[in-house]
Amino acid sequence: MFALQQEDSPDGRRAPAIWRTMLTLDRGLVNLVGKLTVSGVVPARLRGRPLLLVANHIGVFDAFVLMAACKRIGINPRFMLAGGILDMPVLGPALRVSGHLRVDRGQSTTAIGQFAEAAEALRTTREPIIVYPEGRISHDPGLWPERGKTGAARLALAAGVPVLPISQWGAHEAVYWGTETVNGPADLISIARSGLSAPLRRPRFKVHFGTPVDLSEIDAQRPGAGVRAHAKIMQAITDGLVPLRRDEPVRPRFHDPTRPTDTVSPWKPMSGS
Repeated sequence: MFALQQEDSPDGRRAPAIWRTMLTLDRGLVNLVGKLTVSGVVPARLRGRPLLLVANHIGVFDAFVLMAACKRIGINPRFMLAGGILDMPVLGPALRVSGHLRVDRGQSTTAIGQFAEAAEALRTTREPIIVYPEGRISHDPGLWPERGKTGAARLALAAGVPVLPISQWGAHEAVYWGTETVNGPADLISIARSGLSAPLRRPRFKVHFGTPVDLSEIDAQRPGAGVRAHAKIMQAITDGLVPLRRDEPVRPRFHDPTRPTDTVSPWKPMSGS
């Protein structure tokens, strides 16, 4: 996952030169690989204030597409990133300088402190934060959102901020899934090979910014609040996804032989069964 800062943030601060360069390269890359269509808006009343953006995760390339989509509609978010990305050489320091939030999965003691820091950052920032509630690229055969985790929902409840769903489709056609973890150059071969033909195929990237999710009826202090909020968030993402893939209601036409299909989405509509 990557985070986006535009050349000028809502409070007038200018993003680091290295990040502006990365954004320019990203926009060129997305335009080279496919055609981007963006629908929906982030309401004016939610701009320049704390906001949590939640998106479905469909492929290795979808973070680049989200960056380009956010840039197009003029918002300036950061992502909550896996610690491994922030520790990468070259890329990691650039992302850290840009102020993105870190999460280390599987380290309960560290995660507790990071959750508190993320909630505080979300409450006080004037830039939206983007999170993938699923935590990984979907393994559902139809590429519908996975069950996901309650972290994003609990974060929104703890910080008391609005939640806006983002639904996307098409980025899975840019490159293959490849592997869950990258341990060396060999793990990138299938991804690199699949990406070589993408500019010739020109996949359509569709990103939709939905209506804010109403969590007002959920009491954050009651047991199960995170689960209920998570269900509403995931359903909102799925509802926004349906029209984006109306001509692919069951399974994606693009076949990725490397992506696992060992889970079943609990959110997909009956027509997507």
